Amino acid sequence: MNTAGHPEATARRGLELTPFRGLRYDPDRVGSLAAVTSPPYDVVVRPDGLHHLQSADPHNIVRLILPQATIPTARNEQAADTLRRWLSEGVLTTDPEPGLYVYEQRDGDGMLQRGIIGALRISDPSEGVVLPHEDVMPHVVADRAALMRATSANLEPLLLTYRGNGSTSSAIEVVERVAGHPPLLATTTEDGFSHRLWSVTDPADLARIQSDLAQHQALIADGHHRWATYRRLRTEHTSPSPWDYGLVLLVDTARYPLRVRAIHRLLHGLPVADALAALDGLFRIRHLPVPLPEALDALADAACAGNAFLLTGDGAFHLIDRPDPDLLARTIPAERPAAWRTLDATVLHATLLDHVWHIPEDDPARIAYIHDTAATVEKAQRDGGTAVLMHPVREEVVRDLARQGVTMPRKSTSFGPKPASGLVLRALDL
Repeated sequence: MNTAGHPEATARRGLELTPFRGLRYDPDRVGSLAAVTSPPYDVVVRPDGLHHLQSADPHNIVRLILPQATIPTARNEQAADTLRRWLSEGVLTTDPEPGLYVYEQRDGDGMLQRGIIGALRISDPSEGVVLPHEDVMPHVVADRAALMRATSANLEPLLLTYRGNGSTSSAIEVVERVAGHPPLLATTTEDGFSHRLWSVTDPADLARIQSDLAQHQALIADGHHRWATYRRLRTEHTSPSPWDYGLVLLVDTARYPLRVRAIHRLLHGLPVADALAALDGLFRIRHLPVPLPEALDALADAACAGNAFLLTGDGAFHLIDRPDPDLLARTIPAERPAAWRTLDATVLHATLLDHVWHIPEDDPARIAYIHDTAATVEKAQRDGGTAVLMHPVREEVVRDLARQGVTMPRKSTSFGPKPASGLVLRALDL
């Protein structure tokens, strides 16, 4: 394949998306499709959220992606047994022929996102085809790998983005034409998003999509740990095999821009008063006697001028900004690119967590990563810890760093809307 001259094609091979026979819930065997779906596994972080999903329907997908067992070491085997039982009982059924899937999400505010779900050839970072932008935590990769080995399945798609030619691309032409037909399934989840799914099996349409995608590279928007898991499991199997591919959702953000939001931090065992006392003289601290929306507006304004964070958990909001330049010089590696050194997440991890508060970023007993802003504030107030609210990074900054091969600190961004888990699965033994 000749990709010379294309602005994104930095490798000889571009994106190779292949059809697969999807596993889907039989709507006649479940209460409702909405009741069996779930957010991605790493968004379901609260025990009450897990219980809510488990209670929604006995066949909710969370029983596969976050299995619970009396003996922790038996979790993955329990998920595998559950998957086999649902297949034998016809709760999950296999589509009759391989296809790619057009997936649409829409909310009440006018947000519309469409993309293509398929099995993507797994590549190494050196190939420049799939670009990560965040580091991963080895124990999370090991956990996901154990689950995938046990179930022999990709239980939920990663979210990848690419920059196509918008509405003029052949892939988008197929997507939008297919979206004009009756869908395979349609449901509305309790977050207000409507979801629709179509299957693309026509050989000519598949060829158009594959030819278009072969010219592009993708950015991992959500699913760094699962992509690292795909890469690990691929090395455990002799190629060619189904493990050479992993389930993804590809979205052309030239046509369907994603929302980029922050992922907040909840620091266990660190009262807000202690967190602020440790920052005295190192950051400017302003106490904001305003509600959450106004505090977030103040954070956005401060972030335009430099690094800024919002601390809360004591019933008030505290804006910290204008870090001491000498402090940054001592704590942030000078050899890294300027765009990386000035990221809020870099300053948070290298300066605040490591140097000031002495909290390991990978210690779940000390720190939690939460996407929902209000939930972060509520949990900090309930537990007596400190919530660190972040301002989101622009997508173009993320993509530019990824193209340079520079990874951001873990959990730096939250792209969305994320695909719902449970609409289509991929079994590796079919």
